[in-house]
Amino acid sequence: MLLKKRFNIEVLGQEILVLSDSGDEHVAEIVQYVNDKAEEVRNTSGNISTLNVAILIALNIADEFFKFKKNKEDIHSQLESRTEKLINFIEEGR
Repeated sequence: MLLKKRFNIEVLGQEILVLSDSGDEHVAEIVQYVNDKAEEVRNTSGNISTLNVAILIALNIADEFFKFKKNKEDIHSQLESRTEKLINFIEEGR
């Protein structure tokens, strides 16, 4: 059983205490990713509020998630199809 560890992180210039059962390196990667997304949003959206930056970050990450999820489902479907074809090929060869 992993115990949750406390992390003091900074996202969008805000200090936040979070609990995570992930390691230091993983948490640091996530924080860096979100801060990079914030910089990307600020560079493309001009001078907008922190709340709007956070909303746009959430939308961008959700979009990435859904694309990865769809890609994973497509790959899974292709693997199932190929597996069925391979099984049929093997069975026909008997």
